[in-house]
Amino acid sequence: MKKTVCIIIVIFCFALMILACNFKREENILRFSSWGSQSEVKILEEVIEDFEKDNPEIKVEFIHIPQNYYQKLHLLFAADMAPDVLFINNQYIQMYIEAGLLENISDYFDKNEYISEALETFKDSKGNIYAIPRDISNLVLYYNKDVFKKHKVKIPESIKDIFQLRDIAIKVTDKTHWGINYEPDPLVWLYFLASNSAGVISDDKKEIIVQSDKSISALNLYKDFIHKYKIAPSKAQIGSKTTAQMFINSELAMYIGGRWMVPKFRQTADFKWDIIQFPAPNNSRLYSDASGWAISKKSKNKEAAVTFIRYLSSKKSIDEFTKSGLIIPARVDSFDDFISDKSNESPHNLKVYSRMLKVSKPTPVNKNYSVINDILKEKAQDIFDSNKNAQDVFNDKTVKQLESLL
Repeated sequence: MKKTVCIIIVIFCFALMILACNFKREENILRFSSWGSQSEVKILEEVIEDFEKDNPEIKVEFIHIPQNYYQKLHLLFAADMAPDVLFINNQYIQMYIEAGLLENISDYFDKNEYISEALETFKDSKGNIYAIPRDISNLVLYYNKDVFKKHKVKIPESIKDIFQLRDIAIKVTDKTHWGINYEPDPLVWLYFLASNSAGVISDDKKEIIVQSDKSISALNLYKDFIHKYKIAPSKAQIGSKTTAQMFINSELAMYIGGRWMVPKFRQTADFKWDIIQFPAPNNSRLYSDASGWAISKKSKNKEAAVTFIRYLSSKKSIDEFTKSGLIIPARVDSFDDFISDKSNESPHNLKVYSRMLKVSKPTPVNKNYSVINDILKEKAQDIFDSNKNAQDVFNDKTVKQLESLL
């Protein structure tokens, strides 16, 4: 056992040394890290090129980390090789804020230029802001118009609640496709809880509320989509495919997903499709997330870093990301242009995103959220795969484990 532990430590240290060697700091270079697909990277590289033309005294070294982004970012911070500017999302930022790793950038930009719901996700308990938001993320319901037409089902302007969503999915399910996708990731099933005026963590982040009747009811309903009503494919039925691929292949009538799926659907779906808001009845509030640009507290190029994040978050740059279909822009002026777009490209029902903002709140997260999220994934999979009652899985022992992480 001791030998195994020693080997793991040696491997970890070796990996740390490699990262340190690969990312050797140069004082005249602004180092910038981000994840992203090939299309997203292409936009970033063009934005960086334009920035360097406008600011010839600043050179940007782009560190693309397509996989295991935060694990590798942790290593860079541990090796004192953190990038000057880093792309980050709200589910991880609290960890970095509480560790004192990020610069307070509250005074470096005009807050009125950005959607308040997006800014809220990057604040600490005192209201200080640690990232400029690029986008705000809400999940919507994508639907295959051809399948709905085939079944003579009219998609309503708004779906009343998750129980009506179930009823619609039943109507459009047949031997060739399921009504809706199943996802074990909390990112998706938390929407069912929120829609039912429930959740896992209370809004003030002081309580675990997953044992509430409304939380358990929503979890069991989503489980029943697979096992009782058979309107969503099980893990075994999905197999090696993704549910996004299943939607593209017309194997799903509806798909719960984010804006980032739009470019793929535009390129590959050979049917008519659009979006509708996820149900938010009785003044319930759905969750919203955001991604944005932060500055390392230890950056030796802070003035250049501020100049760079201002450029990244300018309307010119944000509009480039928006045009690709990847994001819901967090800039107010870009967002207004976005929902007024009259192009012929799907989705057409862009006002859904405006309505979503009115019924959304930041996902409650803390410095331990990545650990909490892992526990939620494991436990939920037990519910959905094994058809267990949510009450039995989120029992007192599990709740105490989650409470210890608040």
